[in-house]
Amino acid sequence: MTTNDGGLDGGAPDAGLLAAAEDLAAALRELIELSATTTAGAAEVASAAELVRSAAERIEGPRRPLTQLPPLDDRARGRRVFNPVSGSASGIAPPLRFVREDGVVSAVATLGAAYEGPPTFLHGGMSALFMDQVLGDTAAVNGLWGMTAHLELDYRGPVPLGRPLRFRGWVEETVGRKSVIAGSIALDDAPDRPLVEARGVFVMPRPEKLAAYFGSVTDVSGTHRPPGNAGDANAVERG
Repeated sequence: MTTNDGGLDGGAPDAGLLAAAEDLAAALRELIELSATTTAGAAEVASAAELVRSAAERIEGPRRPLTQLPPLDDRARGRRVFNPVSGSASGIAPPLRFVREDGVVSAVATLGAAYEGPPTFLHGGMSALFMDQVLGDTAAVNGLWGMTAHLELDYRGPVPLGRPLRFRGWVEETVGRKSVIAGSIALDDAPDRPLVEARGVFVMPRPEKLAAYFGSVTDVSGTHRPPGNAGDANAVERG
């Protein structure tokens, strides 16, 4: 039996539904990677497209509004299952799984053709997406939740696809509502030779801004659930 109760309104997320959503995401990741690398002919690709549309019909029906948080999110554990970088149920997330050790938040992932920019290398915009998440989660797990006010990247070298990469973030400075977070992307076997360096400024909005931005956000029970604390980061394990 499934329910609509999720961690955001005090209950434990439905384990069966979560497992099914994560399995669907894993299948979608496989499909997306295959779609970018297959050498199948037009007939086979067209047939696959029809199968995908048929699969979509299986879950077509009522949808949650964007102002309602997913029932599978778990605020207590900091789980955002559909986050496009680290969401376990997101078909477009690698996903990154973060570990915190000695004040540094890190994740290791191998990226495929779905993230390609120049042939065989990561798209530069994807580097920005990943680092925004890494730096934001680094701020949040240190109790410094804020929204991205400034993000800058230095590209030291192309980031290869198909090889394990290490993503890292650490706190450089915090003053009042503002935090400065730095990080990098490097090969996992050469973590101290960054291919991308990032630095972000994160600012905790004033109460009136939070109300303006997130005043309509609720959980599945209809309870108002604005972000605004370290628990809004994705789950980070301790190393």
